[in-house]
Amino acid sequence: MKAFFKGTPKPTIAGLLTEFFGEAQSWRETNDTLEPLVELIRLVRPLKIKNVQRVDLEEIITFLKENFSCRKQFSIYLKDILKDRKFNKILADAAILQDVDFIFEVQKRIFARFLPYQPQKDTLEYILNQVFYLANDGIWINKIPLSQLEELYDLLKFKSIYDSTEPTSVLSELLTAMHLLTQRISGRAMETDVIKMVPEFDDLESPFSAFEKELFLIEERIRSSDRHYIVSDDLSYAQLLVLHKQCEGFVEKAFHNSSKYGISLRVNQNLLKIRQQLERLKFLISLLIVDKEKDKKNNGIILALRLIKFNCYKNNVRKFVSESTQLISYEITQHTAKTGEHYITDSRGEYFKMFRTALGGGFIVGILCIIKVLLSKADTSFFGHAFLYSMNYAIGFIAIYLLGFTLATKQPAMTASALIKALEEGVLKKGKDAEKYKAFAILFARVFRSQFIAFVGNVIMAFPVSLLGIWLIDYFLHYNIAATKWESLLIDLSPIHSLAIFHAAIAGVFLFLSGIISGSVANRDKHNQVYFRITEHPFLKRNFGKTRTVKLAKLYEKRWAGIISNFWFGIFMGSTASVGLFLGLNLDIRHITFGSGNLALALYGANYEVSDSMLFWGIFGIGIIGLVNFMVSFSLSLGLAFRSRAISLFELRFVTVSIWNHFKSRPISFFFPTEKKSKSVVVENYLQSDEPKKS
Repeated sequence: MKAFFKGTPKPTIAGLLTEFFGEAQSWRETNDTLEPLVELIRLVRPLKIKNVQRVDLEEIITFLKENFSCRKQFSIYLKDILKDRKFNKILADAAILQDVDFIFEVQKRIFARFLPYQPQKDTLEYILNQVFYLANDGIWINKIPLSQLEELYDLLKFKSIYDSTEPTSVLSELLTAMHLLTQRISGRAMETDVIKMVPEFDDLESPFSAFEKELFLIEERIRSSDRHYIVSDDLSYAQLLVLHKQCEGFVEKAFHNSSKYGISLRVNQNLLKIRQQLERLKFLISLLIVDKEKDKKNNGIILALRLIKFNCYKNNVRKFVSESTQLISYEITQHTAKTGEHYITDSRGEYFKMFRTALGGGFIVGILCIIKVLLSKADTSFFGHAFLYSMNYAIGFIAIYLLGFTLATKQPAMTASALIKALEEGVLKKGKDAEKYKAFAILFARVFRSQFIAFVGNVIMAFPVSLLGIWLIDYFLHYNIAATKWESLLIDLSPIHSLAIFHAAIAGVFLFLSGIISGSVANRDKHNQVYFRITEHPFLKRNFGKTRTVKLAKLYEKRWAGIISNFWFGIFMGSTASVGLFLGLNLDIRHITFGSGNLALALYGANYEVSDSMLFWGIFGIGIIGLVNFMVSFSLSLGLAFRSRAISLFELRFVTVSIWNHFKSRPISFFFPTEKKSKSVVVENYLQSDEPKKS
């Protein structure tokens, strides 16, 4: 075959079919029996799948019509390589979650993309792996017109899939796959962690068991009858659909209850697998229905197309990650949305309260700046500095959180989810009229001015506190701690003399991750019923009393997620530079509030003898760092919130227009509260509303 094509232009379909299935019948002599089919599919496969609207098989059909001998040999060839091939594993497993361990499943799929698993050669999966080996083969194969596939089906004289129920028949493989799926679903749905999500079904018969029994009766009837199929008005079929609907309701109720009971990644994977298996069963059940004689042919073609599609998508990593993380990200962003509501000011009283709490945050950060400079002088390893810096940041951030102070850049990750919650709740009406998004624009203005005043409070307090602290140390100890570091402290703030923007973006990513950690810890504790377990702990009740135990449980429920979040934020911030040194990369973090404190330390360390240019770039850099901190953290959080609620990013177009129109009409409202209480009624209703329904 290779000699046939060597030195020749791209072969034609007619030439290939003639070479293999003409009078010479060379397909019988090839060492690799799949080579003719592989080469044929290679010629049919489009070069650019995305731009193809239709894949035309007219050339093959015309050639086979005009060449009886080739058509006969091609038909014999296909029937020969497909004869007695097992494929129930594809129907029961392919493109369905196989392992509830998320990391292991991702690793397995990635590894399989580079080194695919090869099944036994007597299976249909082996043929599909060899012939349709590209991931996008499942896309273009569905762009072939059904009329052409029907014509090809008739030309090659394929038998109906309903002709036999012998153990090696197509229908037997189909029924075996259905049997496997129902047993797997029934067992998984009875696991303790899954049942716990749906207490509403405690006193009811399991719909999965009832479904399995009904399907078994239909299967027995199909195997024993002469026609080997059922019709759509069959009462047993109608009952089966009702039970299938109840099984889907069980899964949807479990997902819905995640907001009440929390959900772990393992339970999420279990429910996701049950949902995927139910969807697969629904498709397989539809293949048992034959109302017209033409349905036999169509069902056979549909089954073939789906087998190819399932096999092509079995190692799809992107879809798996998207489906697996959507609900978890929803629950996480639900927590951050609730937390974010506290960062959105409305009245002037709330606005200036935010300013005061931001001053408190700036006060602590000013102290942290001084401590970090002192820690930098410790004679220790990279790890030692990473540990010391991390503990400095972590303790400081936890103190800010517990004292009720505000660190401005912690807000975007929270408020982004609150904004998307507003979008989902129906504060916005669907449509292309930007005015329908006015309530959202008002809410965004409130968010923006809350961020603004928090930035102002942090910055204007961190500067004098750091300056006072370094002066006091110099006054009492006669030691200027920034005398040798002032230049690097100042250069690190300049966006043109350093990688300040890149380092500010890294800090923005960490701010986003800290919000994720907060939401995930809260969701995990809810699912594990930690609050209830503390409340009813016999040792605590006996030694501290029930009242104090309840208070401890409430304190844990309210504060623990935030403490863990701030602790890890401190670890991220404190260890980045050391990790960068270890890897030989210029990694570091820049934070607006710490930038303000470091500017004060640099000025004192230089004895205020700083060039106007460096002073300008230092002050300008603080603003740029704050902007990048906000933009990166807010953008990542907004993207996660959009994805978790399955809201199209196309909505941003209308939202942006509405925000811009609101800014043009009331620019002051983005920096200072100007609206009267009555004008925010819609937004207030949203903030006081119940949790949104999941889509």
